[in-house]
Amino acid sequence: MAISPELPEHTADTSRKDGVAFEILSDHGNAVARHFGLVFQFPPDLVELYRTGFKNDLTVRNGTDNFELPIPATFVIAQDGIIRLAFVNPDYTKRLEPQDIVEALQVMRSPGEVSR
Repeated sequence: MAISPELPEHTADTSRKDGVAFEILSDHGNAVARHFGLVFQFPPDLVELYRTGFKNDLTVRNGTDNFELPIPATFVIAQDGIIRLAFVNPDYTKRLEPQDIVEALQVMRSPGEVSR
C-alpha cells in the first residue's frame, strides 16, 4: 500500500490515471508523515513555482492550508509491528530498489525469521 497526503478523491484520480494496482491511503494533514518526522515544508519561492509554473496547488489537492509534502519513505513492517526494513531519502528521485523490498518480505516469510 501507499500513503499520500492527497484527499481521497484526488488519490482515486491518481490511481486510475496511473493504473496503480495497490491501495493508496489518504493521510490528511500529513498526520502519519508528521508522526514519523517525514514532513517537508515548502519555502515561499518553491510554493510560487508549484502554483504558477507547475499549475499544482498542493493546498487544493491535499485539502489543507499549508504547502508541505511527506519525504519519500518505504517501510516493510512485520505482522508483530516491528519495522524490518526502512528507507528514507529526502531526494524524491532516490527510491528503494523493489528487489530489496522483495528480499525483506522473503526473509519475513522464511522459517526462523531473523530481525535486521
